[in-house]
Amino acid sequence: MGRKRKGRDISGWVIVDKPAGPTSTAVVNKVRWAFEAKKAGHAGTLDPAATGVLAVALGEATKTVPYVTDALKAYRFTVRFGQATNTDDAEGEVVATSDARPSDSEIEAALSPFVGDILQVPPKYSAVKIDGERAYALARDDEEFEIAARPLYVDSLTLLSRPDADHAELEMVCGKGGYVRAIARDLGAALGCHGHVTSLRRIWSGPFDTEGALDWATLEAQARTPDIDAWLRPLQEGLVDLPELPCTPEGASRLRNGNPGMVLSAADVEYGDTVWASYQGKPVAIGIYRSGELHPDRVFNLPADA
Repeated sequence: MGRKRKGRDISGWVIVDKPAGPTSTAVVNKVRWAFEAKKAGHAGTLDPAATGVLAVALGEATKTVPYVTDALKAYRFTVRFGQATNTDDAEGEVVATSDARPSDSEIEAALSPFVGDILQVPPKYSAVKIDGERAYALARDDEEFEIAARPLYVDSLTLLSRPDADHAELEMVCGKGGYVRAIARDLGAALGCHGHVTSLRRIWSGPFDTEGALDWATLEAQARTPDIDAWLRPLQEGLVDLPELPCTPEGASRLRNGNPGMVLSAADVEYGDTVWASYQGKPVAIGIYRSGELHPDRVFNLPADA
C-alpha cells in the first residue's frame, strides 16, 4: 500500500501575482507548501521572466483546471525592434540585428494577420516536446530540429504605446497555447526589422485577474500561518464560464457516487452542454446535461463545511 500524502484537505484557488524569476512549477510548489495542501496544480504556464496572474488550484479545484486553461487570457508586453534573440526574449543571445524601425502605422497594419485563427511556431526555447525531448533541452545542446506550427486563436492584438523608436507596448488576448515570444519574433520578421520580448505580464486569465492577487512577499510572510487561508478562493470561481444547475437532494447523492443525477433545467442550457451542478450552493460535479440529468465527468469530494 502506498504512503498517504501528508497535508491538509484544502480546496480552492489561489491567484498569485507571479514575480519575474521563479518558474511556474516553483510557484505551485511554494503555494502548496505555504497552504500545507496535499495537491496543487496551475492553469497555464508563465515563463520565468514573465509576471502576472498565475492561477493555482488546490485539492479538488485541480479538477477544474482544464476549464481555466482553455479560457481566454490577456497579456501586456513590450517588443524590442532591431534585434532577434535565440530565445525570442531578452534572456537570450542576439543572433541578428537591423537598423530599420517601423512607424506606428506600419506596426498597426502588420498586426491584423496575427488576429483570428492563426498558425504559430513555438519558440525553440520552449517546453514543446520533440520526439519525447523538451525543445529547450535540444536547443541548449545545439541540436538541429524543427517545431511544427500549431493552431492558436487570437481574439485581439493592439498597439498600446510607443515609448521610443526601438520599443512598442502591445496587448494580446488569446486562447490556450499561445506564445507571446513567438508573436514578437514573427511581428519583427513581418516588419523586416527583427524583434523580441523585453517584458511580459499576464493581466488576466479566464475569470482571474491581478486585482486582489497574492504577491510573493505576502506569500512568504504568511506561509503556514492562519492568515494564509484568507487568500483561498472558492473552487467554483474557476467555473464561472460554465452554466450552474442546482440539483435535487437525490440528484446530489447520485452524482457524488458518479451516477447521472437530476438537476433543475435552465432556459439557456441545451442538451449536450457542459455544466456544473451545485447543491445548497456547493459544487457537486461537472458533466454533460441530458434531458434533466447531469452525466458527470468530474465529481467533487468536498467536506461538509467546505
